[in-house]
Amino acid sequence: MRRAIIIGATGQDGTYLYRLLEKKGYRVFGMGRSRIITNNESWKDEPAIDISDFSRVASLVQKIQPDEIYHLAAVHHSSEDEIPDPVTLFRQSYAVNVTSLFNVLEAIRQFSPKTRLFYAASSHIFGRPATEPQDETTCISPLNTYAVTKVSGLHLCRMYRTVHGVFASVGILYNHESPLRGEQFVSGKIARGAVRCKRDPAHRLVLGNLTGEVDWGYAPDYVDAMHRIVNLLDADDFIIATGRSTRWRSLSGLPLRPSGWTGGTT
Repeated sequence: MRRAIIIGATGQDGTYLYRLLEKKGYRVFGMGRSRIITNNESWKDEPAIDISDFSRVASLVQKIQPDEIYHLAAVHHSSEDEIPDPVTLFRQSYAVNVTSLFNVLEAIRQFSPKTRLFYAASSHIFGRPATEPQDETTCISPLNTYAVTKVSGLHLCRMYRTVHGVFASVGILYNHESPLRGEQFVSGKIARGAVRCKRDPAHRLVLGNLTGEVDWGYAPDYVDAMHRIVNLLDADDFIIATGRSTRWRSLSGLPLRPSGWTGGTT
């Protein structure tokens, strides 16, 4: 029976990926922010893991010897979230988005060299690209802390792939939504706002600029792509997107955001 570790198993993508792998017969070890979820009885007593601690990560990888690891955890926020001060944001982002990835890659190199890794990067790495559509060769130009750390993760995977022979694939993810998306993201705000408007005709749903376009996908399709990528013959970098533009760039995570966009409110 194949074994997988999902880092970030309680978020939108992690939840759908956990369901997918379980359906495929995997034994899954899912790591959330403060809890472990697993379908393997012998792993249920494992404590929550500090992914910024190399010794803890290495011990887990050495014990489980997973066939696949999916690194989906990230410090990120929507346009609606209160942004912490820059120093705190950078330290938190680097610890989760980069240091923990390094710990996983090094643990694979030392203790489980047959393990295959998928790392979730983001279209944020392109900043404001001059060309459309983007592909894996588009110039990288990050414009925020989240994007900078995702670029670092991309290059770490490339280094371990080239220098150490670790199977480390990167998915550059464009916007993808589902019913599990939190209300702080605009898609969730619209859905819940529409329900409130239906119940209370006096309620108003007010949104920002609706003139842009975005590649907007469905989260279960994206986690299926992750699984397919990690099971290819060779590791590489991949764009994960629909290839279709949908009008309105109000979603968090867009590399091409209209000038002056401030987000939507209800």
